[in-house]
Amino acid sequence: MSIIAKLFVDISYSLASAKSYQRVKGFFHSLLDDQNYKYKKYFDYFMMIIILSSVILLVRNVKYPLPDFAVIYNRYFITSIFLSEYTLRFWMYNSISKDIIHQYEKDELLNRKFRFGHVLFKILKKKFKYITSFYAVIDLLAIMPFFHELRILRLFILFRAFKIFRYTKSLQQFAQILASKKFEFFTLMVFTATMISVSSILIYIAEANNENSAIDTLFEAFYWSFVTLSTVGYGDFVPVTDLGRSVAMIIIISGIAVISFTTSIVVSAFTEQLGGIKEQKTISDISKIKHFYLVCGYSNVSKIVCNRLEQNKQKFVVMENDIDKMTEASKLYNHVVLSDPSKKDSYKKYGIKLNEQVISVLCLEKDDVQNIYTALTIRSIDSDVKVLSYLHESKNRKKLSLAGVDNIIYPQELVGVVAKEFIGRPVAFEAIHVLRSIDTDTHMSEILVNERILKYRKYVKDLNVENEKLIFLGVFRNKKFDFNPNENYELQNNDILVVIGLNIVVEEYSINLHKGLL
Repeated sequence: MSIIAKLFVDISYSLASAKSYQRVKGFFHSLLDDQNYKYKKYFDYFMMIIILSSVILLVRNVKYPLPDFAVIYNRYFITSIFLSEYTLRFWMYNSISKDIIHQYEKDELLNRKFRFGHVLFKILKKKFKYITSFYAVIDLLAIMPFFHELRILRLFILFRAFKIFRYTKSLQQFAQILASKKFEFFTLMVFTATMISVSSILIYIAEANNENSAIDTLFEAFYWSFVTLSTVGYGDFVPVTDLGRSVAMIIIISGIAVISFTTSIVVSAFTEQLGGIKEQKTISDISKIKHFYLVCGYSNVSKIVCNRLEQNKQKFVVMENDIDKMTEASKLYNHVVLSDPSKKDSYKKYGIKLNEQVISVLCLEKDDVQNIYTALTIRSIDSDVKVLSYLHESKNRKKLSLAGVDNIIYPQELVGVVAKEFIGRPVAFEAIHVLRSIDTDTHMSEILVNERILKYRKYVKDLNVENEKLIFLGVFRNKKFDFNPNENYELQNNDILVVIGLNIVVEEYSINLHKGLL
């Protein structure tokens, strides 16, 4: 191995193992290309403002000279931003160090001499592929005015307007949808180009030697054909000969056909891609929700749960594998996804982060087997997220527990408890019935204890619940409920206070508790 090749290999291994280098490269990759990165949208907004300001300065400079600060801003600041972005994208397009390491280890495994020239050619080929890509060409042309003072080259600033496609997701989706119909558009372009060429020649032959005709050159004939085929028809060139008018009639009919064909292509493209667009919109919406309940399965029980969550203004996502049920749910709720909750890929596909976003997973499938599989999948992804499951048959209770379900709801048991309460203590049953009623203004509510509350309230006695016309039931902590703790019970971060009272009183109490006004 030559000294230069060995030097490149050593540098490649150093960069691959350097955490700071990988961290910096990962940051720029997320900032420029990762749509789920939280700061990506701010970078896109900044770049769009830069692009639009550059174009505005170009338009103003047509008739009015720019102030010195605007010249400096346009010539140096904006172009420096674009140059930096172009350099970063060129750097990140492919990893040179990984290519060198891969080739070196491959040659070592095969007991042959390290082919440095071969890997160098592959690297240059990849970089050239980036340079000649559509967006890279636009980026390069947008930088051109910085290097040249010729007035004609200032027109390259207009290419900065095309850069806005890179930062506007909706425009990118529109371009991708049209790109799916490349063959149809190519066929349409061939037909259009043929009609314009043939009609241009025919109209030129028919009109060029006629003194009363305004069409005198081949370019004017081409211009007339283009305008007529597009069904615009400005009227500045009008054929006067019979042959010319015959050609005009054919071109007008062809223009109507071209417009109709174009419309049908665009409509069919959007129709075919509509499902994908909705799915991408759903993924984007879910990623923006900080905390929500995940409802697995859309059953009769799920409908009741979702309605109650919606009434309490709680965010939730429904995951259903049956397309008919998914369609039914999507008509009622905003965030419904078509996917199998018992498979890991479902959560990766929609970017659902169980440990960060999900408050609780509600397994409400139509049978216990599906709930068990869903619970096992959830536990394989995250061991801490709270899982609640509906139990259909009592014999499957142990299986659900072994699958990692925290709380199991068995309706038959609840019916027995309610019947017992009604027979033995009818007044207590009536009180419970009022609390669970949808029509009442009195509810059992939860208040999350955070650092702001702890700043003003350290113990239960500091809550002053009895003075606010509320009933304090207890504190939920570490999956355990402490009923009616004594006044010296010390509060902790992430405790949940359970109180009963009128909704408006609970809301006002929670606000005052956070502000330290009680």
